Amino acid sequence: MKDFLQLKKNIKKDFSGFKTIKLAVLGDTATQFLTQALVGQGYEHGINLDIWEADFNQIERQVYDPSSELYGFKPEYVIVFKASHKLLGKYNKLKPDEYTMLASNEISSIETICSTITNNLDAKVIYYNYTEIDDAIFGNHANKTESSFLYQLRKLNFGLMELASKNPNLYLCDLSSIQNQVGKPVMFQPAMYINTEMVLSIDILPNVAAKTLDLISTLNGKFKKCVILDLDNTTWGGIIGDDGLENIQIGSLGIGKAFSEFQYWVKKLKNRGIIVAICSKNTESVAKEPFEKHPDMVLHLEDISVFIANWENKADNIRQIQSILNIGFDSMVFLDDNPFERNIVRENIPEICVPELPEDPADYLEFLYGLNLFETVSFSNEDSERTKLYQIEAERAKTAQKFTNEDDFLKNLAMVSTVAPFNKFNTPRIAQLSQRSNQFNLRTVRYSEADIERISKSGDYATFSFTLEDKFGDNGLICAIILQKENEDTLFVDTWFMSCRVLKRGMENFVLNTIVDYAKENGFHTIKGEYIPTAKNPMMKDHYPNLGFDKDGTFFTLDVNHYQTKSNYIKVKN
Repeated sequence: MKDFLQLKKNIKKDFSGFKTIKLAVLGDTATQFLTQALVGQGYEHGINLDIWEADFNQIERQVYDPSSELYGFKPEYVIVFKASHKLLGKYNKLKPDEYTMLASNEISSIETICSTITNNLDAKVIYYNYTEIDDAIFGNHANKTESSFLYQLRKLNFGLMELASKNPNLYLCDLSSIQNQVGKPVMFQPAMYINTEMVLSIDILPNVAAKTLDLISTLNGKFKKCVILDLDNTTWGGIIGDDGLENIQIGSLGIGKAFSEFQYWVKKLKNRGIIVAICSKNTESVAKEPFEKHPDMVLHLEDISVFIANWENKADNIRQIQSILNIGFDSMVFLDDNPFERNIVRENIPEICVPELPEDPADYLEFLYGLNLFETVSFSNEDSERTKLYQIEAERAKTAQKFTNEDDFLKNLAMVSTVAPFNKFNTPRIAQLSQRSNQFNLRTVRYSEADIERISKSGDYATFSFTLEDKFGDNGLICAIILQKENEDTLFVDTWFMSCRVLKRGMENFVLNTIVDYAKENGFHTIKGEYIPTAKNPMMKDHYPNLGFDKDGTFFTLDVNHYQTKSNYIKVKN
């Protein structure tokens, strides 16, 4: 991670190729150096932050005054930073019988601030949670004394988590976890606070900026989807081909414990929806043996979506993994203990994330925890099934090779789709697809759950969700359409995104048939589409022309009355 001076140098670099995001920063302490760190860290994330910073301790005035500079700036994101030290000052001035109300009063205030922002701005709130201060009035007994400041502070952080879980436009940036990792002396320097009102040290600003940009990047569709593991001395200790099954190091003894705990971490990632793949220089049957036979293995073959073990170049094998998964290299993380292999992959696939693992396996997890590689802003039931979905996709690929004719293969799949409007059950998945879909995304507009709920309730829109199921299994919800009723004659395709897992199966034709049927049934004569190019979606450049739309300036139009239903092999599931 770059230090603060290096981030300041980034500010002078060329941001012209990056997406611009408008960010407002509201703080009750000095934030000038924080905003510099945020802009500099934005360069590292490929984001051009256009920041407006409120004056010191002006949070409430900016939020509750509709004519304030905050509303004039119209940010996409608003950071709210209320410092623990200011909270302690407020606590100090309370009467003793008011101590126990501190946390609940603050939660009520925060809820009002956040709802006011989101109701008056099309913006998401990023709230910095509270670092810990123990004023040592009660010692350990503070944890049993509701009126103690430490008790109220911890209650407040828990209350923030509960509040954020209920508010889809409120996101927490976890400053408390940063303090836990680096220690309070690194996080906070008393002399600096007394002299400058800065509660974050210069040394910690890069960490805070990185944590913030991880969140903003994820909200804008930049996140990791896959972890690729080496095996020997990465997933277990020793070399399976030389040491044999009985002598590799995993389990609860010695250094084997480090590898087992590493495997538990990967297993939890898999359960959360991260794809796990294997890339090992090994004979495949030998490499699979621990997964199948070793009693202490935490990971098993059913946890692995793609397993490649051979003696070929690892960069080439990772390219093969990428072609199977059909995700971008920049959404992959490659973990390997060997510096030579890491460098080979970095040189040949510069987009992939290749952490410089510590030499001692005992340090792997703490190092990886600090990198925060797998930031997310959502979690759905489909995530826990992702490994199975990609394993099934591999089976489809094998079956496809048996057919010389693509139509015969598609008929053989026996595909069915459930078509439904947006509802409370599918809203989380639709919002997640909105945030995740990059390649098959015509306009790349990101919607939160709150946005989806608002659209689904509005009479100005028609919404459609599509699942896809075949004889191999259920892909779940894989496509979403938002049609804006532009006028009595025209439907505008505000959003069309789809999982790349189901490309080339006729889903595009099935979806368009569905849209046209809706248009005819409701008296619309024209469907208008738009393609907004990004670095990730060039494959969609000819999407509308290929479906029969005519170019109309910067838009594409389809005459509903002359539309011929497009062939496909997908049936509507009753």
